[in-house]
Amino acid sequence: MNGTAVGTPQTARPVDARQDAHPGPSRRRASSRVGALVVALFVLAAAVLASLAIGSRPVPPLAVWHALTGGSVPAADAAAVVDLRLPRTVVGLLVGAALGAAGAVIQAVTRNPLADPGVLGVTSGAGFFVALSIAFLGVTAPAGYLWFALTGAAVTTVAVFAIGSLGTGGPRPEQLLLAGMALSAVLAGVVSAIRLSDPRRFEALQVWEAGTLRDADWHVVLPALPLLVAGILLALVIGGPLNLLALGDDRATALGSSVTRTRITAIAAITLLAGGATALAGPIAFIGLMIPHVARRVMGPDQRWIVALSLLAAPVLLLAADVAARLVAWPGEVPVGVVTAFLGAPVLIGLVRRGRLGAL
Repeated sequence: MNGTAVGTPQTARPVDARQDAHPGPSRRRASSRVGALVVALFVLAAAVLASLAIGSRPVPPLAVWHALTGGSVPAADAAAVVDLRLPRTVVGLLVGAALGAAGAVIQAVTRNPLADPGVLGVTSGAGFFVALSIAFLGVTAPAGYLWFALTGAAVTTVAVFAIGSLGTGGPRPEQLLLAGMALSAVLAGVVSAIRLSDPRRFEALQVWEAGTLRDADWHVVLPALPLLVAGILLALVIGGPLNLLALGDDRATALGSSVTRTRITAIAAITLLAGGATALAGPIAFIGLMIPHVARRVMGPDQRWIVALSLLAAPVLLLAADVAARLVAWPGEVPVGVVTAFLGAPVLIGLVRRGRLGAL
């Protein structure tokens, strides 16, 4: 590598050189990043406890602990915590982590700060295939949505990247964004037409499309768990190649990275993460858009740290939104997707107005 220093990009080597010459700031930066992860972990633990304790039947934190460990608690408290809120909280953790990591990978691979699974049409593709499964195969249980949602997410992701890559120069951020928005609009229109053909049959789809954790159970979680874990591992593995991709295709290739392999791996990760999350809880907007921006401001441009913090911070936001969803219409509740949209829209507008959408 030293022999190629003159001909290699100027943005990567000087950073390494400065770090070697002045290791102090680098160590302080690494310490602050680790500290941010530790803080996020504690906040996530508090969000999990709130998710288990708060609802139409409040359960004290000590009773939550006893219910989880088999201690002596009223049967109603044990049923509320173990049978209802525990699977719901686990789904919230998985879906939040998957959406956060998927958003970070999508924004990095498209170099587009406005990209997320919803904007690129990935969730619309998952919903479209779920609607097809209901209309033509009679699938009605949420557990049956999983493979159709994954297939729809995969097909849509590949289609958006294929359309966005038309012409010379490979995929461009604006082309990917337009392709995703156009495909999402088309698929949403088709789903609406299918739903109107038999509104009674699609009542379950309407609840799922709003984005909810209310119907979470272990029969849905267990089949999706290996897929989400695989997606998270892929997102962590390609952090380094995504850092090189941020320098541009030519520079990434000159530094020994395979741009094609990075993009294929990223598409696989996005499919597993966004498709699995959508299958579990329906389309939930803004989580994958907001959290990577927060992570980027805290961690800097290194994609490895952005993905790591997104994995911890996104479930915090989703679980907090789910707790709020239980309280705002108590004793009923609203879909968590409505709460995340209510929170995410003004945050996004505020970020755009202040010019805080960092360049990728």
